Amino acid sequence: MAEAAHVAPNAELFEWPKKDNRRLLHVVYRVGDLECTIKDIPEEKYSNAFLGFGSEETNFAVELTDNYGVSSYDIGTGFGHFAIATQDVYKLVEDVRAKGGEVTREPGPVKGGKSVIAFVKDPDGYVFELIQRGPTPEPLCQVMLRVGDLERSIKFYEKALGMRVVKKVDRPEYKYTIAMLGYAEEQETTVLELTYNYGVTEYTKGNAYAQIAIGTDDVYKSAEVVNHVIQEVRGKITRQLGPIPGLNTKITAFLDPDGWKTSEMVDAMNFLFVAYRSNMKPNCNGRKLDKIGLRVLTFNKV
Repeated sequence: MAEAAHVAPNAELFEWPKKDNRRLLHVVYRVGDLECTIKDIPEEKYSNAFLGFGSEETNFAVELTDNYGVSSYDIGTGFGHFAIATQDVYKLVEDVRAKGGEVTREPGPVKGGKSVIAFVKDPDGYVFELIQRGPTPEPLCQVMLRVGDLERSIKFYEKALGMRVVKKVDRPEYKYTIAMLGYAEEQETTVLELTYNYGVTEYTKGNAYAQIAIGTDDVYKSAEVVNHVIQEVRGKITRQLGPIPGLNTKITAFLDPDGWKTSEMVDAMNFLFVAYRSNMKPNCNGRKLDKIGLRVLTFNKV
């Protein structure tokens, strides 16, 4: 059967992502033992917990998902880190260390810059960058992914998802370029940090990181935009638009040009999340995410 001819969209359709009401809502990763990350979690075959610095209605959050019997995940080389903004990096690092957390980079200025940062690891090896900055409404401020063609990725996220570049930095002396994309300035909201390392065009995805999801006021119109941009830039639809079984939420899933999975969904509130899987080792010795200030917002079990 011959494929249907591609119908060019009208200009108004591509304006929709810019007008839509979107924001980053929460980040998800799967864990093997929630009790190694937070406490007082009942034993179930499947459970998840949402942690953040404020209400899910106003703040970005992390969702920890525990799949019973899964003890190991591969993070891959493409996933970079999450970032948390704090007014005192030195104090937060000492708090993490005092509670048994792993510090992988001591606090101090970045190379060639003035920003003060540090790096710590969660029990599964996921890296959290700690960034010193003034008061912010969104402490959980970045998700970093590595890409093989930065300009192509920027075009995808701008046209398909309505994000805009809020900062771009090229560091030829260190052979990398970064672009921050989001729906507001980086001091005001969570942004996606795309990193291009000179000459590196591919990364392993592993089976740990899962997806980024974006809430939208009109999932049908948003999905139509994505379909057109994928044909122009590159990508792949992995789930046709439809409702989640047992829920009214409608969702469509797709891959960006680098193979990072993205989902758009419509709900009672704007909803965006990043998903990745995690393997929490037994006997975590209290190395929980509450050591970096996150608190449990919601717990669900299935």
